Amino acid sequence: MMKHLCLLLVLVFSPAFAGVADAAEPLKLGVLNDLSGVYADYQGRGSVIAAEMAAEDFGGNVAGRKIEIITGDHQNKPDIGLAIARRWFDTEGVDAVLDVPNSAIALAVADLAREKNKVFIGSGAGTALLTGTKCSPNTIHWTFDTWEVGHALGRAVVAEGGKKWFFLTADYTFGYDLETSMTEAVRAAGGEVMGAVRHPLGTSDFSSYLLKAQDSGADVLGLANAGGDTATAIKEAHEFGLTQKMKMAGPIVNINIIEAIGLPSAEGLLAVTPFYWDMTAQTRAFAQRFSARHPQHIMPNDMQAGVYAATLAYLKAVAALAGASSDGRAVVAEMKKKPAEDPLFGESVIRADGRVLHPVYLMAAKTPAESHGNWDFFKLLATVPADQAFRPLADGHCPLVN
Repeated sequence: MMKHLCLLLVLVFSPAFAGVADAAEPLKLGVLNDLSGVYADYQGRGSVIAAEMAAEDFGGNVAGRKIEIITGDHQNKPDIGLAIARRWFDTEGVDAVLDVPNSAIALAVADLAREKNKVFIGSGAGTALLTGTKCSPNTIHWTFDTWEVGHALGRAVVAEGGKKWFFLTADYTFGYDLETSMTEAVRAAGGEVMGAVRHPLGTSDFSSYLLKAQDSGADVLGLANAGGDTATAIKEAHEFGLTQKMKMAGPIVNINIIEAIGLPSAEGLLAVTPFYWDMTAQTRAFAQRFSARHPQHIMPNDMQAGVYAATLAYLKAVAALAGASSDGRAVVAEMKKKPAEDPLFGESVIRADGRVLHPVYLMAAKTPAESHGNWDFFKLLATVPADQAFRPLADGHCPLVN
């Protein structure tokens, strides 16, 4: 009897049995983002839909385990976001958290995922620290980061003649990272920074900040913010007539922002993005399916597309592990073994530091006359190859990189 009991205990705690145990439970993925605040239209329900579409396209199950997508509203508050992620990991059987716009929350969730040996995939998070000094064997960073967008856009605008910059910066980690990245690129390209102001998240009146920008002598306004803050700042700058005097450079400008403010306010605005819904037959097909499901019938942006791609890659890794998902480090290691591939980003290499590499596109907002209909907002100016778009591996000082 004792011999049989010992054998049973060995089986229960063996890796092979763990895989069988995993298979008996649903595979739960949590999409954590802002469902009610300043970023709700930019990730929100759209990111959840993207994850659900990926799960369905994968077949709805992994090694016999039903895929479940659950959601949480972090309200842009780190304590709330961390509490949701902790509950998911500790009591609700969630093995992976995705999206997480708001860099302060993303960094906290990344630390928690490492502590609990779960998986965090930041598809809406921007801070480059996630693959720098704060990198983790449990974290993958999809879509974009502050180093990439800041450097790519800073170089491009200086090349267009925008030499003197003033920054309008969101007063938290993400904004600081964006400002730093653009500053490095501007100065390296021969430009100069005339000043900067910082504003709270969710600012509704930028007039005092825009007056300081106007008085600075700069010819470029660098928007080191995102979501509703970027939209409001651009719209007010246009109303003030500031866009007639200064170029607008928005590294986190996407189709939702242009939809919110209209092409007359946005025309000529430069942006960088790894995904645009109207680029290929595959992206258009995905966008039409997405729009049909979205309550507001919007088109997907790059971050929502990133959730779709990240979800597919995660599911493929779990499938390769015969459905075992409880060891987060093992899943992330499996994801890094070979390039991810999906219909939206194509082939994407996942580096040792967790950074996903894919091409990035320099876009310009169309004039109203150039647009052919709803959501037709961007024209392609240039393609930045993956190996040029993102920070060199050695420069991030990730402890995982030898």
